[in-house]
Amino acid sequence: MFILGLNAYHGDSSACLVKDGKLIAAIEEERINRIKHWAGLPIESIKFCLKEANISIEEVDFVTLSKDPKARLFDKLRYAVNKPQILFSLKKRASNSIQINNIISHIYEQLKVPDTGKPFPKLKFVEHHRSHNASAFYISPFEESALLSIDGMGDFNSTMLAYGRSHKIKVLDNIKYPHSLGFFYTMMTQYLGFHNYGDEYKVMGLSSYGSPDYCLELRKIIVQKSDDSFKLNSNYFNFFDSGLKMDWEKGSPVIESMYSSYLIKKLGPLRLPGEPITQYHKDIAASVQKVTEEIIFGLCQKIHKRTQSENLCLSGGVAQNSVANGKIIANTSFKNLFVSPACHDAGTSIGSSLYFYHNDLKNKRIYNQNWAYTGASFDNEAIKSFLRSKKINFREYPDEILFETVVNALTNKCVVGWFQGKTEFGPRALGNRSILVDPRRTDAKELLNEKIKRREDFRPFAPSILREHVHDFFVQDGESMYMEKVLQIKHQKRDLIPAVTHIDGTGRLQTVSPESNLRFYNLIHAFYRKTGIPMLLNTSFNENEPIVNSPENALNCFLRTKMDLMVMGNIIIQRPGLNPEIQDSNFNTAKMANLSQVD
Repeated sequence: MFILGLNAYHGDSSACLVKDGKLIAAIEEERINRIKHWAGLPIESIKFCLKEANISIEEVDFVTLSKDPKARLFDKLRYAVNKPQILFSLKKRASNSIQINNIISHIYEQLKVPDTGKPFPKLKFVEHHRSHNASAFYISPFEESALLSIDGMGDFNSTMLAYGRSHKIKVLDNIKYPHSLGFFYTMMTQYLGFHNYGDEYKVMGLSSYGSPDYCLELRKIIVQKSDDSFKLNSNYFNFFDSGLKMDWEKGSPVIESMYSSYLIKKLGPLRLPGEPITQYHKDIAASVQKVTEEIIFGLCQKIHKRTQSENLCLSGGVAQNSVANGKIIANTSFKNLFVSPACHDAGTSIGSSLYFYHNDLKNKRIYNQNWAYTGASFDNEAIKSFLRSKKINFREYPDEILFETVVNALTNKCVVGWFQGKTEFGPRALGNRSILVDPRRTDAKELLNEKIKRREDFRPFAPSILREHVHDFFVQDGESMYMEKVLQIKHQKRDLIPAVTHIDGTGRLQTVSPESNLRFYNLIHAFYRKTGIPMLLNTSFNENEPIVNSPENALNCFLRTKMDLMVMGNIIIQRPGLNPEIQDSNFNTAKMANLSQVD
């Protein structure tokens, strides 16, 4: 049985293909079409998934969509009574529902499938937050678990509390529109001058530089209730009566400003994009983060009381708050936490397909699948063929020489692009589409921003560490395979790894084992043998764009930046004028000097 799971006509569109409960492929549309947070029909992702399975769309049995146009119709209408602008918005969304109901026809048209009279795959709708919870629970190692999904809004819900056991998920409670922790964080992100879709992570990074001095004021904006749920104070928001305005007609989502004039009256003038970030802005960010954590911990306690489970699966866009994730075990009654590699909306494509396969069709779960690396891969021959077509000089090395060469480069101030295996699914580069730097460097942030990233100086870089050495460097031991938690680095170790130690002494770690990513593990281990440090600085292989997917994307990024070395499979490309200590004397890179971006 083939199930094509989709997140479509929504931010971070994606597709996955599941065969008899096993994930065959999954990819985000932005990786292919190069438009961040693409929100249309993920047709290129669909093509990729079908190609990976070597099947046609006509061989797919079911298409699952991570939204349900019929969900909570009564709640929507009841809320919209006497609110003409919201009624207009609901009518517009109803027209979108027509498009959604015809999604399989649209797919067939885009794929140019001839009309043979064969029945279409059956379309199944799975509510947004059920898809979120399924995307975490069914790929977790837990037989049973409390489930908590928190985001902005989906199918008129912002939060869903549920319980999973074996193949079944039972919904326990919901928090409905317009009350949303995600909306609170997004509104405050806009107030601080970050207006792009998905900029919330910047506030999280900025929060470490401030003091949470404004929590009392912010607790008037989002109020924690006696039952550990929450509500928003409508005075601070502009959409309670008019509806939230979002536009993704051009592909990338845009959310209009959510704050009211009352917020500005209480907190002071907005920070405009490009204006200096003051200590006040840092303190506001710290307060936003602290209040958000209070709400998350309260919701965790609420569902723990309902389920008495030791395990928690966390999902939804708010679950990308790795700072909060790293504090959950210490601040709640849970003993074990699982956050999926794609807890944002892209992950709902996987969630919808697994929910239908397990919960609705009652099929047993398949454990111990590797869910992080599900995208496109390119072998050495394909990489060499591409580079030759672009007249790019390169050298190919066996693994033992390749790792030694890369480590030598890293220890000599080089920035290395590392392109291996299958593209990661989710927002984090986990060692297959990564840029790597020596974590011992005190100037690593300046080095990266000067050569590649050009991003705000308050944003931290992450350590990828050998799993067996986590306890040597971090106060709290444990798995963080998907870079989903921020933990405290031991005081005596911070000076050893300044490049990945944030201002507050924390690091957003990725634990790497032979089972999770053998090739990346071997590279880090080679660096450990030479330096005594069992980790590398790992940031995403991109430059203000989606993470690279193909050799062409990687080469484009390499050529328009000042990256020193790029490694694709066993192939090395070197920057002209590289440090003589690591330059291969037999490797002529002169032809690269006049090259620009690949056409």
